[in-house]
Amino acid sequence: MDIKYLGHSSFSIRTKNAKIVTDPFDPEYISLPFAKTEADIITISHDHKDHNHTENVKGDPLVLNWPGEFEKNQVRITGFATFHDKKEGEERGENVMYKFEADEISLLHCGDLGHVIDDALIEQIGVVDVIFIPVGGVYTIDPAEAVKVINKIEPSVVIPMHYGRDELKGEAGQAMQKLEVFLKEIGASDVQPVDKFTPKREEMDAENMKVVTLIG
Repeated sequence: MDIKYLGHSSFSIRTKNAKIVTDPFDPEYISLPFAKTEADIITISHDHKDHNHTENVKGDPLVLNWPGEFEKNQVRITGFATFHDKKEGEERGENVMYKFEADEISLLHCGDLGHVIDDALIEQIGVVDVIFIPVGGVYTIDPAEAVKVINKIEPSVVIPMHYGRDELKGEAGQAMQKLEVFLKEIGASDVQPVDKFTPKREEMDAENMKVVTLIG
């Protein structure tokens, strides 16, 4: 399995039998380039232009934007209903977190999670090896709340996403907290970004959790 960062909340996950793209974004909408890619599976956490732009993704993918249980190309996918805000969706509606299980690795993409999830949902989600979690605040949980979610889920690997960057367009993009704020909050300020991450079953160890930042 290989994981690459396409930017914002979008990742390319290549398993032995499938290509997955999460939350593809409209490059014109947020002023970040989006590399043309191919997918067998696309997951969309919520229906906003910076998370639902499938036009640049080639192939004939299974496109998921709702909770439930699914399977394609030996990837098991489970979508969990959550909210995009702290008021049970009153402000920004619903958000779907997707769990992928393939190649003996479990991954959880949190989408634009807007609240700290409760213990009942933690139990439903089960074991998570790799978590993709928003950390910028502004429409999502902030760095401190992200750490609370991470401590509840206890993954082996944390990959932050949806954080402030100088290139992002609009007030919201500029207001999001930068990656460095989260890294300081979680105690991983010395982490260096890499082009690709390859999770391996034998290296998954929740007691020695590590943070991975990806270039994208």
